[in-house]
Amino acid sequence: MAYGATNSAQVAGNRLDPAALQHCHWRSLHGLASGADALERFLAHAGFDRAPWLAVAFGGGIAAWFGLANSWQWLAFLAFCAALGGVGLFLLRADGEFPFLRQALVIVPLMAAAGCLVVWGKSELVGKEPIERPMVTRFAARVLDREERPAERVVRLMLAMREPGTGRPLRIRVNLPLEKDRADLAVGAEVRLRARLMPPAPPSLPGGYNFARTAWFAGISATGSVLGPVEILKPARSGGWLEQVQSSLSRHVREKLPGSSGSIAAALASGDRGAIGEADGQAMRDAGLAHLLSISGLHVSAVVAGVYLLTIRLLALWPWLALRVRLPLAASGAGASAGIFYTLLTGAEVPTVRSCIGAVLVLAALALGRSPLSLRLLAVAAFFVMLFWPESIAGPSFQMSFAAVLVIVALNESATVKALFAPREEGWIARILRHVVSLLLTGIGIELAIMPIGLFHFHRAGVYGAFANILAIPLTTLVTMPLIALALVLDQAGAGAPAWWLVGLSIDGMLALAHWVSSRPGAVMTLPAMGMGSMALCLCGGLWFALWQGRVRWLGLVPAALGAVSLALLRPPDILITGDGRHVAITGDGPGELLVLRASRSSFVRENLAELAGIRGEGPDGGQRLLAEWPGAQCSRDFCVLVLRKGGRDWRLLMARSEDAVPERALAAACDRADIVIADRWLPRSCQPAVLKADRRLLSRSGGLAIDLETGRIRSVAQDQGEHGWWRPATSTRPRVFMTPAQ
Repeated sequence: MAYGATNSAQVAGNRLDPAALQHCHWRSLHGLASGADALERFLAHAGFDRAPWLAVAFGGGIAAWFGLANSWQWLAFLAFCAALGGVGLFLLRADGEFPFLRQALVIVPLMAAAGCLVVWGKSELVGKEPIERPMVTRFAARVLDREERPAERVVRLMLAMREPGTGRPLRIRVNLPLEKDRADLAVGAEVRLRARLMPPAPPSLPGGYNFARTAWFAGISATGSVLGPVEILKPARSGGWLEQVQSSLSRHVREKLPGSSGSIAAALASGDRGAIGEADGQAMRDAGLAHLLSISGLHVSAVVAGVYLLTIRLLALWPWLALRVRLPLAASGAGASAGIFYTLLTGAEVPTVRSCIGAVLVLAALALGRSPLSLRLLAVAAFFVMLFWPESIAGPSFQMSFAAVLVIVALNESATVKALFAPREEGWIARILRHVVSLLLTGIGIELAIMPIGLFHFHRAGVYGAFANILAIPLTTLVTMPLIALALVLDQAGAGAPAWWLVGLSIDGMLALAHWVSSRPGAVMTLPAMGMGSMALCLCGGLWFALWQGRVRWLGLVPAALGAVSLALLRPPDILITGDGRHVAITGDGPGELLVLRASRSSFVRENLAELAGIRGEGPDGGQRLLAEWPGAQCSRDFCVLVLRKGGRDWRLLMARSEDAVPERALAAACDRADIVIADRWLPRSCQPAVLKADRRLLSRSGGLAIDLETGRIRSVAQDQGEHGWWRPATSTRPRVFMTPAQ
């Protein structure tokens, strides 16, 4: 009997002779068909929708490329996906018997392979080798882009130049002090300048921000700062009108509305966030309102919806046109055009492009009479972004924006939520209360979805964002943005002052709300750097819950709960060592206590150490305390010695403080008495501590280290980088960092 006949007979009712099933061949086929039947029923009843899962598979392939270490592992992943698709084709016939299972076993792995190939291909095409070492040089270059950042007192320039010595074309980013800026330093100008250049910096500690990866996909080979004046060799040609409009619009708004209010108004009007002060920006982030400062879905939707409603209302006043033209179609075209122009005007960042694509798809659905909110539309927008910007999947912007929209769509498609918030005959008070509850429920869902993402990338997250957004979102979309548009229109007649005054009042109210919420007890949750395991559990649980239907979706709460428990049990590392070995932080016995080896003038270093340790430092020093001032440490000019009681034993640490020469015999004797030695220079081989020697020789290959003395686990930056193009250790061999048993 042929396999097809056997399979059909079993599916029809398993009427085969039981004696025949005693043979292993028939038993295997019977079990295979029964399993396929069960999986097919599960996929059908759980609402398997091909488009969202294909987008998830495509993103999973991109994530696999980032997570796997080298080309051999990437090829193995591609081979596995191809083999899985081949097995699906071989076992499942194309006669429509198992349509859902066939799609799951064949198309999904092929989409995962496609995602891996897309990001691998883009990495090879756009990634540029960084410069070998820091340098100070004078060179000629052409200005590719400029970004004014008044809050930091710099202008950020993107330049095209030739590498000194090799002539290799480079794309670099430098900061020019604001007082040295010139009116003719525009996009397209050819300049000569002197600058200090450095390779794009990898994470200084495990779990830190990976600027080297961002620079790799942007084609940036070096960053630095301008030293001295800039000489204009050739002025910029006419052109770049959109950049000029954006810059002049931002300056105009800041002139009409000075201070923090004007900076935020400029961000809403032109996407220029460079003038927003750090204190206000941090308050907005801690209050869960940072999304209001980044041009994304909320702002694009407000512009598109405003133009759509205004157009359809105005056109409806012309009866002749209303009877002959489909007004929703005309209004959709006007809204789409406004959304595209606003996206280009505000810089066309990836979140803005994603939001614009989603808004255009919603308009198309409205024009065609389809549902404007669906998982399929979201999947199309996500696929488009991942196809052209696959690297964005590793960043917080992509993850947070799509997680938030996914929550909104999932709630919109939930039968329970639909019944709860469906229109009905009721008084205006009840209607307002239902809208408030709707906003609160949506806000809580969004906060729960994006909180693990914020903790993973920023190691802190606002807790009261859902409540703050109930006031801030309507205030921004219904008051502030329309008033800014009205003020800009009235400025053409010189009558915009009253509108700008109202804009200032609305933004001051939002800032007051942000500072008040962020200052409440427990408003900010901080956690040390987490591993990918906890993040993966939360993401998988959220996707499962959002993409399935029926009771099976509740199974997604299991991995999400496991991820939440792992976060709750997360403890900070005992020792943090930056990649250059200069900065060492030790978590003390008291809550929020962080001991540092050296005081740093860089706020970035202080904040990075505090964030990765999961400590919310207060004050100008970030709540950190110098190790030399701690009674438990013994510090001389050259070294600090510290004994830590962790894991049921004493750990003796020896840390170098100066770069002065030390007698080798004395150093070797000190190393013999230590368990861990840390130095920002090369130490001689005679220095042999009992457990670990973290000197420049090791750190140049491993990057920064996070050490947990309780478990004996060491996490290094190199372990998370693999052999991707942006990671260039001092040697091609990836170091294995481990703790040897104490002698």
